[in-house]
Amino acid sequence: MNTSQPLVVTLPARPGREDVARLCAELAAAPPGEVVCRVGALARADLAAVDALARLKLAAGRRGHRIRFEGAGPELRTLLRLTGLDETLDL
Repeated sequence: MNTSQPLVVTLPARPGREDVARLCAELAAAPPGEVVCRVGALARADLAAVDALARLKLAAGRRGHRIRFEGAGPELRTLLRLTGLDETLDL
């Protein structure tokens, strides 16, 4: 039984390229395991946020992490459904 705590990362209110790159670097440096990405601080549900989530999902998968996103609001969930990424990102 794995009793280690998940790695917790937080997406900032307005994630930029540097923010996403930093979070991806954190994932790359961590041993494979469970990752929780908190997205509740997002200021706007827009395509930049969707891009950030997709990049984090890809980075996590490449390192063998199981990532889950927590705190998504209704606007972000709707946007993910519209883009077809709701099941891929498993919010």
